[in-house]
Amino acid sequence: MRVLEGCRPDTLPLDELLEAGQPVVLRSVARHWGLVQAGLRGSQEAMAYLRGYDSGRPVQYSYGGPEIAGRPFYNDDFTELNCEVRRGGLDELLDGIAAHLDDAQAPTYYLASLLIDGSLPGFRGANDLGFAACGIEAPPSIWIGNRVVASCHYDAPNNLACCAVGRRRFTVFPPDQIANLYPGPLEPTPGGQAVSVIDFAAPDFERYPRFRAALASAQSAVLEPGDAVFIPSMWWHHVQGLDVFNVLVNYWWSSSPAYVPTPMHALYHALWTIRDRPEREKQAWREVFEHYVFGPAERAGEHLPAAARNVLGPVDETLARQLRAMLIGKLNR
Repeated sequence: MRVLEGCRPDTLPLDELLEAGQPVVLRSVARHWGLVQAGLRGSQEAMAYLRGYDSGRPVQYSYGGPEIAGRPFYNDDFTELNCEVRRGGLDELLDGIAAHLDDAQAPTYYLASLLIDGSLPGFRGANDLGFAACGIEAPPSIWIGNRVVASCHYDAPNNLACCAVGRRRFTVFPPDQIANLYPGPLEPTPGGQAVSVIDFAAPDFERYPRFRAALASAQSAVLEPGDAVFIPSMWWHHVQGLDVFNVLVNYWWSSSPAYVPTPMHALYHALWTIRDRPEREKQAWREVFEHYVFGPAERAGEHLPAAARNVLGPVDETLARQLRAMLIGKLNR
């Protein structure tokens, strides 16, 4: 994976990263953080640092026995998850991890995507990359666990993930590798998004032969404490915690306005309304979507007067509200 050296929070090249559309490691960009420095002194120091900001609010985290080997995933028939969801205090989570730091086969503890501002007030004062100064709304989230594997998945927003405590290995794939990564069920999922069913530690190439093609396009990097990685929207990424205690802070942000909803709604609707139609109809609908959606944004309405274009022209916040109301009305009939 490409590496940028010498980046600072006040000079984040976000526009350049978005324009390039490729994963990039930003070495030592968060090295000055208080949590990073505490973690370099040891796991217990990092835990004590986090406890100092704990608001006392309950948190939700995943727990699995030693048999899942740090990989929140599915049971054998993909109908249920192999871990349970627990709710308790942050101190309870940290106590559980601390009790098994020396275990060769520890149970899995994994807190995922906890919004920092509500649960760790004041934390950002000494641990932040300053997205607000760039005019970007990207409230940070924190991820806490032991040697956890986040199975390969994609996120719709852009992602800047900072390795704060412990080391992490990121392996990323471009969006066009989706079929070669064998996504699992859309629901339930270990973390909110569909994940690859392949065990990267022991891939079964006989059962999943196309994974070899995915690996040919993979990029990988090991992040040290204080490093960050930029993962563009829709890129698949597999994340492996390499140490007994790992903390990551990430920032998600969209390049689209807030009034534009996630395309996942459209995916579910298309699975419902298009996928199982006769093949000739599906191909015809492919052409319709190419014309209206995937082709140049202005093409479908450019031959019409501006006043007649409606949804064929740019969608603003007012039109977005009208579209939402129209769709809700049609779906409720």
